[in-house]
Amino acid sequence: MLLISTVSACGIEKANNLQAYEEPAAEAVVTEAVKEPVKEEAKELEIPVVTESVNEPDQTVNIIMVGDILLHTPVEEAAKNDETGIYDFDFIFDNSKDKISSADIAIANQEVIIGGENLKVSGYPAFNAPYEIGDALCNAGFDVICHATNHALDKGKKGILNCLDYWRTNHPDIVVTGIYDNEADASYDSIPVIEKNGIRIAILNYTYGTNGIAPPSDMPYAVSMLDKERVITQLDLAEETADFTIVCPHWGVEYNLGYSGEQEKWAKLFIEHGADAVIGTHPHVIEPLVMYEDVPVYYSLGNFVNWTSGTGKGVANRMVGAMADITISRKSDGSVSVDECLVRNYVCHVESGDENVTVYPLEEYSDELAAKNEIIKQDSSFSRQYCESLVESVYGE
Repeated sequence: MLLISTVSACGIEKANNLQAYEEPAAEAVVTEAVKEPVKEEAKELEIPVVTESVNEPDQTVNIIMVGDILLHTPVEEAAKNDETGIYDFDFIFDNSKDKISSADIAIANQEVIIGGENLKVSGYPAFNAPYEIGDALCNAGFDVICHATNHALDKGKKGILNCLDYWRTNHPDIVVTGIYDNEADASYDSIPVIEKNGIRIAILNYTYGTNGIAPPSDMPYAVSMLDKERVITQLDLAEETADFTIVCPHWGVEYNLGYSGEQEKWAKLFIEHGADAVIGTHPHVIEPLVMYEDVPVYYSLGNFVNWTSGTGKGVANRMVGAMADITISRKSDGSVSVDECLVRNYVCHVESGDENVTVYPLEEYSDELAAKNEIIKQDSSFSRQYCESLVESVYGE
């Protein structure tokens, strides 16, 4: 059972060789890119990374997180029953839910706002999902939904209100973070903390921006922004109130297989102020897992589900996603730290027709399935071998 609380103001050993944080340029998160993947540190990383054996099985927690749940129009069409008009997205997770549901804590990055059909279901560029995607996320076994993304304000104030009302009314046990409809929840001095197996885990979610859409004038706090003061205040609070802190930033440069200097600066700031793991999203492709001392930084998990309309070289990269898989435990001295961190890769399989979009573990994805994946019509380089080569190029052999 998850015990959930919101902590108001009233680990792991930190890296000693981190450089001092520099204030990021205002636009750097969205404009600065590393043209080639940053592989030097990633090549040295053996996956899995095992740091210490588990001492107390009853004080152990397994945490997984998947990347973007990105509902392009073809995905929504695959979920809609033409006769009844009812949506059902459960099929997306048919081949991944066993791993998701077996985790002690499962986190998803819900890329698009869940505003419901009364705001009109829509895909790119201004997304809005039907409520049924939330039901599917719960049925698959997710416990925490991150909503701080660049698409959080695609449907304005009403989208935020509808989304939060849906979660509170239909799935009150789900931890929703990153969007707010009141000042108390949005306060710098309020953070979500989950207690599982005697370990208290803080999960902090921020986004670099909202595609230029300003927050509602009467709800300036609606979306959790990647703001230095907010980040430091909440990390310091997490240090006081939780045993382990995960930061989930929505950051980086779209489609970049490396990571930017701006992401690295933020990662070091997070770690300097107590973050025990960093799991990033937004670029829509996978980026390296790098260890800073004992702190894993997953720079980007890529897309978990999508059916982009893009065409040409590189589109195939968007069909490969990662699952962060971290096991932590309480040690004999009372501290909580990482025992193991893994990368599990997945492929989003898309075909025309009802319920023909689903996500397979890469290790189970066959040449026969790959040949039927209709993303080939948009990028002819796609194949099972292409997916495997992509993973190797980002994470190393």
